[in-house]
Amino acid sequence: MTADITRDFSAEFPLDANIHYLNHAAVAPWPRRTAEAVKHFAEENATLGARHYEQWLRLERDLRVQLRMLLNAAHTDDIALLKNTSECLSVVAYGLDWRKGDNIVISSEEFPSNRIVWESLRDDGVTVREANLYDDMGPEESLFAQVDERTRLLAISSVQYASGIRLDLQRLGDFCRDHDILYCVDAIQSLGALPLDVQAIHADFVAADGHKWMLGPEGLAVFYCRDSVRDRLKLRQYGWHMIEHAGDFDQRAWQPAHSARRFECGSPNMLGIQALHASLSLLLTVGMETVSQYVLDNAAYLLDELGRLPGLELVTPAARDRHAGIVTFRLGDADPVRMWQYLSERGVVCAQRGGGIRLSPHFYNDKDSLRKVLKLISEYTS
Repeated sequence: MTADITRDFSAEFPLDANIHYLNHAAVAPWPRRTAEAVKHFAEENATLGARHYEQWLRLERDLRVQLRMLLNAAHTDDIALLKNTSECLSVVAYGLDWRKGDNIVISSEEFPSNRIVWESLRDDGVTVREANLYDDMGPEESLFAQVDERTRLLAISSVQYASGIRLDLQRLGDFCRDHDILYCVDAIQSLGALPLDVQAIHADFVAADGHKWMLGPEGLAVFYCRDSVRDRLKLRQYGWHMIEHAGDFDQRAWQPAHSARRFECGSPNMLGIQALHASLSLLLTVGMETVSQYVLDNAAYLLDELGRLPGLELVTPAARDRHAGIVTFRLGDADPVRMWQYLSERGVVCAQRGGGIRLSPHFYNDKDSLRKVLKLISEYTS
């Protein structure tokens, strides 16, 4: 790692000097290059309209290449650009051919997007079985214990949004492969913060919105669908963009695209594509191994220092292989909303989650800013 990386890329994050931005697990600020890309795109639209639409399409194709690299997908054909994580998960939930008595295994901590969509299948006779990630068996074993002969799908967040606990995706994937269970990963709290290899973990489906750790806009998400399971998802949305020969408007005969583009029913979000392409160019320039080292170092520093403060309870596991960028803590029985308000009034952008305060620094957050936040927390608790 480069010791001066936060200085090297400080110009990319022209945040207000009075702001300590530790909320990447919610909505991240855009890098400067992303804001400039959106500004340029807006000016081009205002003066030229869609005259250079072919260039926009080239950028869209390049974004798929970036996402393939970020996921280590086998091919860009495995990549679809959808609106958000919830839509991605809905494509899976309402694409599979469920039978009465089937069940889906999730954890009891899932963000609503990765719970409600599966619960909505109850009218089809599908049940949801929840595992407690904190029982004595351990997170993965707790999930395995919920599996039976009628389990069709294991759906899990790579990192839980409230507690920040990180799952062993490789181990879960190996288990699903060995037991012929479909494997769906909600990677919104890790993609852009940690490396992810969808082939190594044997994922069938991966979903992640761009507005958190990928430093992009809301309204654009990546949906990875392994080629061998693509035909198992029945299409529920149709339009000009999801067919094999999209753009040939005079051809009456059609068939769904062979690629994951079959899940993109209509016009692409070109504005979002411009923004996410710029944001990912930064992450890929830094390198995901370097990004992850800094994310983990910042989280470890916060966990260590918070653990020294009397009265504070760490919700997030301190073990380096059990957390990513989220650090959640509680102050006894104190009202977390009041503490959040105190921090917010002093320029700390964070969140109230899991009955406590959630901090989520990215790679570019420097230790000086983290120390100032820790000082505010210490003053509040004393």
